[in-house]
Amino acid sequence: MSSAIRPTPQEARRWRRYLADERAEAQVYRYLAERRDGVDREILLGLAEAEKRHEQHWVDLLGDEVGKPVRPGMRNRVVGGLAKRFGSVFVLALAQNAESRTPYFAEAAATSQMAADEKIHEEVLRGLAARGRARMTGNFRAAVFGANDGLVSNLALVMGMAGTGAGSGIVLAAGIAGLLAGALSMGAGEFISVQSARELLAASHTSSDAHAAVTDLGIEENELTLVYRSRGMVLEDAEAKAHEVLAAVQRHPERAVPDGAMPDAVVNVDQQEAMGSAMGAASSSFSFFASGALIPVLPFLLGMTGYPALIVAAVLVGLALMITGSVVGLLSGAPPLRRALRQLAIGFGAAGATYLLGLAFGASGLLG
Repeated sequence: MSSAIRPTPQEARRWRRYLADERAEAQVYRYLAERRDGVDREILLGLAEAEKRHEQHWVDLLGDEVGKPVRPGMRNRVVGGLAKRFGSVFVLALAQNAESRTPYFAEAAATSQMAADEKIHEEVLRGLAARGRARMTGNFRAAVFGANDGLVSNLALVMGMAGTGAGSGIVLAAGIAGLLAGALSMGAGEFISVQSARELLAASHTSSDAHAAVTDLGIEENELTLVYRSRGMVLEDAEAKAHEVLAAVQRHPERAVPDGAMPDAVVNVDQQEAMGSAMGAASSSFSFFASGALIPVLPFLLGMTGYPALIVAAVLVGLALMITGSVVGLLSGAPPLRRALRQLAIGFGAAGATYLLGLAFGASGLLG
């Protein structure tokens, strides 16, 4: 495709960035393909090849204005750097998240097929990441639960002790604060861990946007075959199904997309494999609980006392809670900030409640 109209400076800058991002995404898929073999490798190389169509679209539109190569967006640079060194489900989840944020639906210079392609790419990556997500669910739940419980319970204990004034009733205060902190922390930790596991598994369900995008795919050039291959079909079956679906869409464009055109990324993983081993879950829970529980007491171990120590402990725990929440969000394809704030609110809610109860016991004179 070529353009007879010279782009404005603003358009040229935007299109050059799109061109850089398409090239960066193709490179991400090539990096990931280097760390895989068999069908997964073929699928990733197929995605890299598909990005060339989008790249060529912007080259043709820019014409003489293509200029020198520009840097891709920060998101693509980060994903590219990780893909070059790692091939884990974490990198696949980041790439899936990047594809879901395509600007082409709001870009007049992009075709409807390009926007549809990006949604299909998201589904291909969802299929590739599904098995890794299923395998890590059990131990991941134990790790999230252990880290959250260690962080929240010990911060709550420290805050509860501070609220009492830690006078002559220190032993009783420790028992009460420990009981309250444990109950609140267990409730918060169980909620977070179960929700995290549910979100990881829910990330394998097809998005409604990708399902709707099928009607805009080209007949000869599309990635629908790659979606079916990422769901476990052999090449011949995937090609036949893609041809059948697109032929039906072309014959009756006014009808809804046929049922089964965009299957969920469900994988047949043994239940024990999905849950993880007992030893693995136990070691994850132990290690992450110990690591999390150490953070609230670090200021006191370093010699700090009083409210300065409490403030430092709260800041450190808040950062740790947000990190664990954002990791859950990234792996499940959800907004990382929203998950981080949810983790922070629940953790600080439990600690704040214990602190207020400590104040109440201290003010009542029950603790000496």
